[in-house]
Amino acid sequence: MSDDPIHHRDIGHGARAVVFLHGLFGQGRNFTQIAKGLSGLATSRLVDLPNHGRSAWTDVFDYDLFADMLVDTIADHARALGRPGVTLVGHSLGGKVAMRVALRHPALVEHLVVVDISPVAAGVRDSFDHILAGLRAVPLDMLGTRDQADKAMARYVESPSVRAFLLQNLRHEHHEWRWRMNLDLLEAEIDAVGGWPPIEGTYPGPVTWVAGAHSDYVRPQYAPAMRELFPLARLVTIKDAGHWVHSDQPGVFIALLRHLLG
Repeated sequence: MSDDPIHHRDIGHGARAVVFLHGLFGQGRNFTQIAKGLSGLATSRLVDLPNHGRSAWTDVFDYDLFADMLVDTIADHARALGRPGVTLVGHSLGGKVAMRVALRHPALVEHLVVVDISPVAAGVRDSFDHILAGLRAVPLDMLGTRDQADKAMARYVESPSVRAFLLQNLRHEHHEWRWRMNLDLLEAEIDAVGGWPPIEGTYPGPVTWVAGAHSDYVRPQYAPAMRELFPLARLVTIKDAGHWVHSDQPGVFIALLRHLLG
């Protein structure tokens, strides 16, 4: 656990203010390549969401709580660059948090970019059960090396790249292995992760809704819910990309953001 309420790092030296919010089991560093691609145009803040990375853990899983926890970090970034708000980019879990930020604190967001997620309740347990099982299979108390952790996880998570992504959270600190995420909470609240609690109001600013062509997190039937809350939303579908749009097509994703930033 961290004493830092919201950990972040900044990349770039451009005048535009961008804040990136990662997905479940991720960290702000997942957007390093993208931020470097914007470095001349924007200064990007890569945030560790609550219960992830080096940010503080919470006792409950609550999207509105997480959104409110980010307010100071977002406002400080905008203020430092003399901007009224930021371009807020959120992927998956981070996309849901970003949407709640925009709805609850619209003045902080100049442009909202929601990456491969929708403002709907959709079950995710089936998608993540094997990942949770793989994480739990790692014997932290008896672990000798990171390679041993990878082998323990491989029984449940076949993809080497997914295992590598997850193992970014594994740290050897103070003579013990530990996860740098609140695994107990995230596992217990996995249904809440897939949820979307009711919320009133709309966000009046521009919204770019990015979908991976090979993903099903953005479906035609979700469009009414999106446009009810975000009337100016426009959908951009990225070819040859799945749920991890920014990893599958980083060049296209950077080009899109550069276009949006002007």
